[in-house]
Amino acid sequence: MRDISKKEKYKTPGVYVEETSVRPPSVAQVETAIPAFIGYTETGIKNPVKISSMDEYIAKFGGGSHHFRTIKIDQNGKFSLSDLKPVPDYRLFYSVKMFFANGGEKCWVISTGKYSDTVKNEDMLNGLNLLKPDDEPTLLVFPDVNSPLNKGDYVEVYNEALNHCSNNLRFLICDVKVLKDENDIIGKSATEFRNSTGNTNLHFGAAYFPDLKTTLNYDFAEDDVVIEKNGNEFVLRYSDETIKAAPEKEKESFYHVDDSPRKHTYQSIKNRLSSIRLELPPSGAIAGIYARVDKSSGVWKAPANVSVNRVSSTTVGIDNKEQSTLNVHNSGKSINAIRSFDARGIMVWGARTLAGNDNEWRYVPVRRFFNVVQKSIQKSTGWVVSEPNDTNTWSKAKAQIENYLNRLWHKGALAGNTPDNAYFVKVGLDSTMTNSDVTDGKIIIEVGLAAIRSAEFIIFRVTHQNET
Repeated sequence: MRDISKKEKYKTPGVYVEETSVRPPSVAQVETAIPAFIGYTETGIKNPVKISSMDEYIAKFGGGSHHFRTIKIDQNGKFSLSDLKPVPDYRLFYSVKMFFANGGEKCWVISTGKYSDTVKNEDMLNGLNLLKPDDEPTLLVFPDVNSPLNKGDYVEVYNEALNHCSNNLRFLICDVKVLKDENDIIGKSATEFRNSTGNTNLHFGAAYFPDLKTTLNYDFAEDDVVIEKNGNEFVLRYSDETIKAAPEKEKESFYHVDDSPRKHTYQSIKNRLSSIRLELPPSGAIAGIYARVDKSSGVWKAPANVSVNRVSSTTVGIDNKEQSTLNVHNSGKSINAIRSFDARGIMVWGARTLAGNDNEWRYVPVRRFFNVVQKSIQKSTGWVVSEPNDTNTWSKAKAQIENYLNRLWHKGALAGNTPDNAYFVKVGLDSTMTNSDVTDGKIIIEVGLAAIRSAEFIIFRVTHQNET
């Protein structure tokens, strides 16, 4: 017994075996919650880098930023750190930490510059341009966009990013800047965001408010902290290994000075620096929550009514009345609230896109689900471009997609008591294609999904250009 190809002629006696596939190829679902974090890092690697842990991040991009200036100690050993603020100028490092703490497993990082650089919209948009359409990331996060160092209109980045998401089937997570010096913090923060945001591609993004008081503290190396006493400068501490390797240092280690009161002051300073709890925009944690919900329930489930990890409180309290003005607005630009509840902790309390008044695309899980399905079908049916543009190819592609959608329906991703009420797939002459389309080598597939209500289909098309 021997295998032969279909083109081989049977010239000699024997038994011939031909294998014929009777099942259509399957649709492989793409990843659902892989964010690209775009912002500033300690060391600059311009190309996108994929990581799956903070150890990998530190190896590629270094540590986090801090604001520690020279700490002056008077004759009595007293010092003041009251000027140290809990809001870091550069947030990407800490936002990635929040991503992993809230359920994220892998992400991409695009460095737009170093901590010594000024935060600019131009840098972040240049970083966005490094992402290619076929790259893995499905979410976009800009942790540094509303940094105090950014003198530009932070929403300009979001407007460009929404356009990118529309063209590349990605989803943007926006942070609404908290205007702390205003009397009506919630109203004025929301108004500034809404007035600056454009009116196109809004269903490809969602906004969250307010910032979070996290349990994270500043990442710092003790030999970066300068101590001044009696006109002399020390660092907080060199490691014992560093002292042994290079005993002659430009600045002495405050810890290693042979003076026990100074060692006590060293510990006091270190404890104070380590006690500062950071206030961060919510996008990093939200990206982690998207990943957590996708893994436990599916991308079609709303990432809402979900607790936020590593957070002690929100920077602004929101009640039911205040949330109503965020959730539904005549501009249609919904803002999802993060709220504190006595018995439940800090919760994400909304899952609307920026197109909050759109009948089809007002909900985050609907938009993200369609992104995943459309991209999965588009990639998995790429084989049709090298096949004859005829009924056999069309039937096989239709069966491939229907099998995929049927599996999703059984998982509860689609509305409808029957498959006919949950989805449909069309492909063929006089159905989705004209004679001219077929002659031009176009294979057009039309897919309808009942994502919200039974038999109410949201429709999209996938077009392949046949090579034969």
